[in-house]
Amino acid sequence: MLPVTRHSVLLIEADTSLRRLIALGLQYRGLRVIEASSPMNLPSIDIEAQSLSLVVLDIDGEAGSDHSLLSLVQAHPHLSTLPMIVLAWECLVPIGASHTSPQMQVTCLTKPFDARTLHATIEQFFEKAVEQETAATQAQEILLTSRRESSTPSIWPLVTAAGLLLAFIGLMIQITITALGLLIVIVALLWWTLGSKTEQKPLPVRVGNS
Repeated sequence: MLPVTRHSVLLIEADTSLRRLIALGLQYRGLRVIEASSPMNLPSIDIEAQSLSLVVLDIDGEAGSDHSLLSLVQAHPHLSTLPMIVLAWECLVPIGASHTSPQMQVTCLTKPFDARTLHATIEQFFEKAVEQETAATQAQEILLTSRRESSTPSIWPLVTAAGLLLAFIGLMIQITITALGLLIVIVALLWWTLGSKTEQKPLPVRVGNS
């Protein structure tokens, strides 16, 4: 049994008894069902406001299958993008198979069908819809995260630059101190050498008459 969900199903069935039977089965499985006898006789409620998730359409009538009903639903402005399950004695699409038209995804179930088959097909539609919605949400979150990261300036380049600057300043200070020390040593040696030579120079001797 499906849990209670926000999914709404539009059931288009000309046979009142069969429509009511299908509607009760779907409602029992937690779905909200909007009933209509034909695509030309849709309820007066605002279909778009009902957040419809799926259309179930029976194209069989007293004169046989009427595939124009499918075209009418596909042409409806609010129904053209919804997936649809078609009920018919003779399917243009194989049982359980589906094809994607420019308007909607269509799956055909051949009559007579087990109600469990219809319910399982609807569950597959909703499970696929949830997967697609989850994937879209995850993709959007990844996109937002990447945009947020790209728009937020990183401080690491600034920290790296500051570190390099400090290292350069420290290196220059060391070089300056070393050069200054060498200069002092050289000056001291020169001063000491010149001073020593001055002290060792002999004094001139004056020779005079005694």
